[in-house]
Amino acid sequence: MATAVFYFFALVVVASGLLVIFARNPVHSVLWLILAFFGAGGLFVLLGAELLAMIMLIVYVGAVAVLFLFVVMMLDIDFSALRSGMTRFLPIGGLFGIVLLALLATAFGAWEATEATLALRNVETPPPAEVENTVAIGEVLYTRYIYVFQLAGIILLVAMIGAIVLTLRKRAGVRRQDVRAQLYRDPKTAVTLKDVKPGHGL
Repeated sequence: MATAVFYFFALVVVASGLLVIFARNPVHSVLWLILAFFGAGGLFVLLGAELLAMIMLIVYVGAVAVLFLFVVMMLDIDFSALRSGMTRFLPIGGLFGIVLLALLATAFGAWEATEATLALRNVETPPPAEVENTVAIGEVLYTRYIYVFQLAGIILLVAMIGAIVLTLRKRAGVRRQDVRAQLYRDPKTAVTLKDVKPGHGL
């Protein structure tokens, strides 16, 4: 039964990944991406990594994929122009893809797993009967690799600030909110009372 479920989720992930690339509608691509995340979460459950499965569903499906969907639906993007540009640079992109595949094939072809490597990997993993996988991940992440974890958070913070700075542009003719002027305004000059008589407009 577990083997059949594994092949089912694997087929869902592979098929959804292909449909993400080949779907003509970008909204459909995002929906297929969500289905691929669900399939990956099912594979994590089969591996016994329930925490990673929940992170996949909560973070990627609940935040990242929904953000992609809102961006695609709300921004006025000319996808026909994007496709024309893609076809123009397709030979260069294909060349880079071939080089990347050659590098990956070389790396995986020379990859050898020795017995010492497997023994060291087993040392890091506590027995599942004694410690739950969520507790084991927390102990390793927040004790041995706490500095790396904090460094990754700082890098993400810098990337977020950089994205905000790069997209912040001051354009002429756009009215911006002046919080200081709003706080220090005088009601005597900001509000005008009109005595409207019955039957007459302003």
